[in-house]
Amino acid sequence: MGDKKQLNLTKILFGVYFLILVWTLLFKLNFSLEELYRSRSINLIPFAGTATVNGRIHMAEIINNIIVFVPVGIYACMLKQEWSILNKISIAFFISLGIEVLQFVLAIGSTDITDLIGNTLGGVIGIGIFYLFAKFFKNKAIKILNILASSATVGLVGLLSILILVN
Repeated sequence: MGDKKQLNLTKILFGVYFLILVWTLLFKLNFSLEELYRSRSINLIPFAGTATVNGRIHMAEIINNIIVFVPVGIYACMLKQEWSILNKISIAFFISLGIEVLQFVLAIGSTDITDLIGNTLGGVIGIGIFYLFAKFFKNKAIKILNILASSATVGLVGLLSILILVN
């Protein structure tokens, strides 16, 4: 597959990932805003507020935030190879910031600085993963990542379809 076809595949995969990310984080897998719990809160103190349960840091939520944003860093590198690392990191930061702001504006969740930190860290890890792939696989890195992303996307869409049918 040529470079242009690989780029187009990457764009499509990123689009599907982005839609699922927004649907999951913002709409909690619901199809309507009416189904969502209405709550508006904001936490500007890192690793406090929603990141704590019974006075202890809730690491599972932080780790999940990191994991779901790893693909943002990978896709940023695949789509904008000529950009600086700082610009690639800013993609993860601004996507996360956008989601946090929308949660506050739409009153559909907690706006939390810890989420912003975790999500951005996930993007940074994704950038690191891309550079490791580029180092080891050289010119085949994007093709291999597209194959992995295609498999993950098909699996995720299949899993979400089953969840929708069951509910």
